[in-house]
Amino acid sequence: MLLRGYGTAGPWGWLTLLLVASAAWASEITFELPDNAKQCFYEEIVQGTKCTLEFQVITGGHYDVDCRLEGPDGAVLYKEMKKQYDSFTFTASRNGTYKFCFSNEFSTFTHKTVYFDFQVGEDPPLFPSENRATALTQMESACVSIHEALKSVIDYQTHFRLREAQSRSRAEDLNTRVAYWSIGEAIILLVVSIGQVFLLKSFFSDKRTTTTRVAS
Repeated sequence: MLLRGYGTAGPWGWLTLLLVASAAWASEITFELPDNAKQCFYEEIVQGTKCTLEFQVITGGHYDVDCRLEGPDGAVLYKEMKKQYDSFTFTASRNGTYKFCFSNEFSTFTHKTVYFDFQVGEDPPLFPSENRATALTQMESACVSIHEALKSVIDYQTHFRLREAQSRSRAEDLNTRVAYWSIGEAIILLVVSIGQVFLLKSFFSDKRTTTTRVAS
């Protein structure tokens, strides 16, 4: 499978990922999406192939991004604005190049970190003769069950890693805001303290001047 990506940001120009060809293709990419930028990826898909696109914004701003999926004829198959995460499954209606884009053009100063998983086709059978008419042996059935369970574990681990990365980003952002707020409070407290000292001095200075004038 050849997955190509093109974006409007200079450093992210062309992105090419070559994976081993098999009955099922899967691409998992995490990339930086600068502000006012758009990143597109292209995939050659055969008619009748089942595909799934899943994405999530890990860091940046309100953790949202625009996503758009188009068919070879330019028809819009999926379009969502300012989504934090989502999943979309479709079956290719024709042969050709399918394009899906992530846009951060609505943001003027915040860049995003986006993860997506694009799966094309079904997983090949674990055993070459799995689709035979006869039933699987007990050992083959156990292997298939273990294989499916391990795939679920991998999916859960990926989602937990993404949640952990997003939570860590939120915690670091909150920690930065608290630090700035604490510094601001310290500065305000220092200014108020100095102001109170000068204010008290002015009271005693006025009293001393009034007493001197009365004595004269």
